[in-house]
Amino acid sequence: MPRIKSAVEIAIERTESVQSDKTGIGQFEAKQRGKKIANEFLSDPQISLGEAIKKTPKGEQASLKQGIFDVLVTQISLPASRDGMKRLEAIGNGLQTVIADAGFKTLYRQLTQALSRYLDEADRYAEAIQRQYEPKLRQKEEELSRRLGREVRLDPFQDAEFVNFYKQNMNTLKANYEAAITQVREQARAIFHT
Repeated sequence: MPRIKSAVEIAIERTESVQSDKTGIGQFEAKQRGKKIANEFLSDPQISLGEAIKKTPKGEQASLKQGIFDVLVTQISLPASRDGMKRLEAIGNGLQTVIADAGFKTLYRQLTQALSRYLDEADRYAEAIQRQYEPKLRQKEEELSRRLGREVRLDPFQDAEFVNFYKQNMNTLKANYEAAITQVREQARAIFHT
């Protein structure tokens, strides 16, 4: 009758031939360190990514750069305000440190110009949407004033119909620029991996 093996014995038999890969572990740790450095850079753009790369052993620099790149490329997004543009410029500077390609620098400059136009356009859209909806809002205010017997002022963003109309129009604008951001991310990945 054959001997019944415990789960531990079976696990030991199956893993006897597995050797730890010190190079792979070093690369993994360098990539994780790169991600950490990138997050610190996002908090404080004064941190020198170039110095961090130089301090890393040559064999781990590619993995460190990959970690930095992975974090920064995902942070490219539509800015909510002009302050968001400063963050995007810092992200671009960080990416240029790990990519070091003149073509990418030009591409990213074009993106920041487009996103600056987006902010201007978003402001114009918001004003135009409010102007377009103004007569309907005044009509609702008059109706409520008649019903309540006192003057009523409505904030357009308190009106569900306006909010839906606003979101629909702003989402159309955002979709156009999101496509450009996606394209830049893909091109950055292609340039980084060449």
